[in-house]
Parts: sequence; structure tokens; C-alpha cells
Amino acid sequence: MSELFSYSKAWLLNHHALHTAQEIEQQPCLWKELHDMLVQTKIYWQPFLQPLLTNLQLQIVLCGAGSSAFAGRALAPWLREHCHLDVMACGTTDIVPSPLQYLDPGRPTLLISYGRSGDSPESIATVRLADQLLPQCYHLMLTCNPKGQLAQYAKGRGNVCSLVMPQGSHDQGFAMTSSFSCMTLATLLLLGPQTLEQTHAPLQQMVTLCERESLGWRVHTKKLARAGFKRAVLLGNRCFTGLAEEGALKLLELTAGKIATRYDTPMGFRHGPKFMADRDTMVLLMMSSDSYCRRYEQDLLDELRGDGLAHVVALSSIAGESLTVLNSDLDDIWLLFPYLLFIQMLALETSLSLGITPDNPCPTGEVNRVVKGVDIYPFTPATSQKSPGKIFTQE
Repeated sequence: MSELFSYSKAWLLNHHALHTAQEIEQQPCLWKELHDMLVQTKIYWQPFLQPLLTNLQLQIVLCGAGSSAFAGRALAPWLREHCHLDVMACGTTDIVPSPLQYLDPGRPTLLISYGRSGDSPESIATVRLADQLLPQCYHLMLTCNPKGQLAQYAKGRGNVCSLVMPQGSHDQGFAMTSSFSCMTLATLLLLGPQTLEQTHAPLQQMVTLCERESLGWRVHTKKLARAGFKRAVLLGNRCFTGLAEEGALKLLELTAGKIATRYDTPMGFRHGPKFMADRDTMVLLMMSSDSYCRRYEQDLLDELRGDGLAHVVALSSIAGESLTVLNSDLDDIWLLFPYLLFIQMLALETSLSLGITPDNPCPTGEVNRVVKGVDIYPFTPATSQKSPGKIFTQE
């Protein structure tokens, strides 16, 4: 393809946007590759996971730093409802300073660690803390970098299973795009209630939807990006709450903070945050396919439109909204991926409209692709009030 998002590759390269554009565009292909990869590697990961998932005492902790944490936050509520698993999601940035508030030594635990590079200091420290504090601890590493420390942690350890996402998912752009969606999808396929064979049909339907609608979304996101909004609020229930958090970060990152962002639930938005909704604000509401949940979302949508202040966009699977995903009958967990793709496209277009370089929106180095300058300290439960020396420093 000589063009991406109606820009020539030469133009994108000149504007330091080629990596980000390619990594957004390639995702439907990577999702199919990921499914095939998991089918081919069942002999490796199934014997590790199946005995754990049948243990009724098992606690599953989904964790990562930044976008990697939001993958877990999108998935945990759905996994609790549909798989009856005891799943919690928390950032490694929460666990490291207060490990015993999140890690329970009295329970067998499966720690699922997400990492694009696999080298974030908080994620490495969380894995070490879990092994230090939990007598029955198992690790599933879902990473995009085979050379990263998380991927390498499995070597020589029987309590660790490491799965590296398909080649190309290790984003070279600043923002996590392919990496986020692949690690999210991998968790759905590995822990979800359906077999890989059963997920083939909804996965293909979701991929086809994205491929079919992407051209229209390009036009729509360009128009939105050029509307000149200065603030963005992303709202969603169920698995879309975690996606709203990820989407808010994408817009903030790729615009180098020039667009102020916030995420919330539709009902929570009324409790104060609605003050943000003015003529300089875009409110993006991701609507559920669940008819009961949707009634509350429709109420807020009607209210916002009645106010006539913010520019309101609704992502929907049902006709009649601002944006329609062509009467799709996909469940929310599968709608998550086309909604994500739309938001990523919007973030890219908004970045370009502001004259920012998406591949590196902070060329002066105050914010980095892999976080720097983090000190990690040893933790001893009985003396956690003390202040011991450093274990290591991330330069």
C-alpha cells in the first residue's frame, strides 16, 4: 500500500508519523496472526494454564504500567462475569509501593504481566515482589519483545509461561497501539469461555468489520480532528471503561498534552466531571450492545445533545447514533477492538492536525517511550516503614 490514512508514506515519514500510522493500520492482520499463533502453541500454554484455571481458590491479577494496565482494566469485569474467575486488575505502579494491598500471600495467584518492551522497571519489580511474597505464585507473561526482561523471565522457571505477541506488535512509535490490542486479545482468547475454535468466527467478524469500515472512519476522524476541540472526555461502561482510560491516554500522549483528556463512566460523568462539557470539548461515548446498560447511556447521550454544548460522538453497534458500526451483532468484548481502532485513528489525526510528530510527540525527552529515572527499593514486610537502599535504578 502506497498510502496510509490517505497520506503518502513519504509524507508520514517526513512528519515522523510513519511508525504510528503503520502500527494502527496493521492491527486486523496481527489479530488473525495472533489467533493462529495461539492455536499452534497450544501444546506449550494449555498444560500450564488449564490446571490453574480449575483451582477455585486461584486469584488472577492482571497488571502492567500505563497502557498495559488499562488492558487488564478493560478485561477484568468481563472475565469475572463470563468466566466466573476471581480477577482483579491493577497497575504495577500501584503494586510496587504497596505490594501487600494487592498481593495476598494466603492464596494461589496467577500474575498476568503485560509489557510492550517487557523492560518497565515497575513491571519487573512486581514480578519479583510476587515471587518474594506469594508462596504459590505463577506467571503468565504477555509481551511484545522477545528480548525483554519479562519474556526472558520464563527461562529455567517452572512457574512461568511466556508468550510473545506476533512480530510487528512491538510498536516502534511512542504510543502503544498494536501492542495494546494484541495483549488484550491474547488474554480474551486464553482465559475466555470459548475455545480457540469457537472464537474464530467472532474474531473474523470483528476483523472484517474493521477492514470494511476503516475508510469511513478515516474521513470521520479527520473531520473531528480538524474541528479544533481542546478537551476530550471518553466515556464507557463495562469493558469500555478501561478502554476509555486507554483512549484518553492515547489522545493525551499523541497530542503531547495539548488536548486535555479525561475518562469516566456515563453515569459517573454527571457527578462533577460534566463541568468539562463546553464548546471546546469533544465527548466520545462508547455504547454497549447490552440493552439494559444501553438505556443509561442513551439517557446521557440525549442529555448532552439537549445541552447543545460539547461536540458529542457516539460509537455504537446499533443504527441511529452519531457513528454506526453497521448493525453489528458483536458482543461488547469484541466491539472493544473496532472502538479502539477508531480512537487510535482519531488520536493520530488530532496529533497531525496540531503539527505534532506522533512517532515521538516529546522530542525534548521529558516523557519517554519506556519510562526512565525510576528507582526500585527492596521490600521487607516487617520493616516496610523503613527506607532501605535501592535495588536498581532505571536510567
